[in-house]
Amino acid sequence: MSRPIGVDLFSGAGGMSLGFEQAGFDVIAAIELDPVHAAVHKYNFPLCAVIPQSVTDVSGHDIRAAAQIGDRPVDVVFGGAPCQGFSLIGQRALDDPRNSLVKDFVRIVKELDAAYFVFENVKGLTVGKHRKFLFELIEEFEALGYDIQKDWRVLNAADYGVPQDRQRLILMGAKKGRTVPIYPQVISKRPTCEDALGDLPDAETFDELRLSDAVETTAFGEPSAYAQPLRGIGNDAWGYGYPRNWNPNLLSSSARTEHTDISRRRFRETEQGRVEPISRFFRLPSDGVSNTLRAGTDSARGAFTSPRPIHYAYARCITVREMARLHGFPDWFRLNATKWHGARQIGNAVPPPLARAVATSVIKALGVRRTRPTGAIDLGDEALLSMGNMEAAAYFKVRNPIGRRNMKSNAKKRKQAEIEASDTLHGGIQLVDGVTG
Repeated sequence: MSRPIGVDLFSGAGGMSLGFEQAGFDVIAAIELDPVHAAVHKYNFPLCAVIPQSVTDVSGHDIRAAAQIGDRPVDVVFGGAPCQGFSLIGQRALDDPRNSLVKDFVRIVKELDAAYFVFENVKGLTVGKHRKFLFELIEEFEALGYDIQKDWRVLNAADYGVPQDRQRLILMGAKKGRTVPIYPQVISKRPTCEDALGDLPDAETFDELRLSDAVETTAFGEPSAYAQPLRGIGNDAWGYGYPRNWNPNLLSSSARTEHTDISRRRFRETEQGRVEPISRFFRLPSDGVSNTLRAGTDSARGAFTSPRPIHYAYARCITVREMARLHGFPDWFRLNATKWHGARQIGNAVPPPLARAVATSVIKALGVRRTRPTGAIDLGDEALLSMGNMEAAAYFKVRNPIGRRNMKSNAKKRKQAEIEASDTLHGGIQLVDGVTG
């Protein structure tokens, strides 16, 4: 029996791809403009066709050709348009050119004649004047012949097995005549930061991690029930996804950050669950969940690493791997070797356990029997993990669409970027002529 198939738009490194795969879908294509993200997606999902272009330049025919699926029905299209700012100027917000990526999402759902869609975005679309945009989007899908789950909701990843307070709008729809998915039930107990990080060795015990993002070690502790599947342990560690051949003794995405003694003293003096007053970094509570992990600023705003919180047990910021643990990414899942790109990839991603819960609801609505893959697959070429924008663009033979990282920004721009990063530290949404997230 063939597995249902899905297409990931605005895929990033693949948070939603992973969740949908674990729920029982074969993700046959992923569209991602940023070549560094596309490279990491190709590494982690070697069976998926990665299309390193803007969705604006991609058609349903292009996707079918890249994935080599011919006329096979597409079961679901999922993804969330980047939330740099949804303009509400004009009579109809959805027709504003600045909102074109959302229109492209609708267009590709139509061109692929997908049975289902899942649209995710910032919770700001559900409040105030921004609801206008959401209502127009629902009307657009209804005009195409889709029934929408009108009880649309903002889901918190912490309610679906992720030790992080992260809220996202999830909008689901089904072609008329099909069962409309219902939202997944919340779990009874949230995992904690200690559940997520307690078994990981301290990166600062490895000198190798000053120059590299990975080291081989057997110093892992006893994993919690939350961490066991992330370590590949247990009968359900892979869900309905494809097991990967990987080295479980590799501590990856763990490049060290060099803090000053003064910073370490401030971090050490900050109570768990509180904000350090100078850096404005949040210190994780061992018995609670993380604040919202966010991507750093882009190249145009100084290319700053995201404001990573302070570890609950150590006087330092958490590593990218520790961010990944707090996001629900398994340890076999690799990120870009740099802290900047790696943190961006986590901060931009939908937590896989949240995506898996939503995807399972779609599977149930489809009425198909889920099947588990019978064999493991190899991951991609490790060179994909160390590519910058220019190298990744050259690899995919595309023009580099991302501005060059400018490490010599003037002091005023750098300070503004730091303020913007700290302003979003606690999961708030800035509303500047639209929604950013």
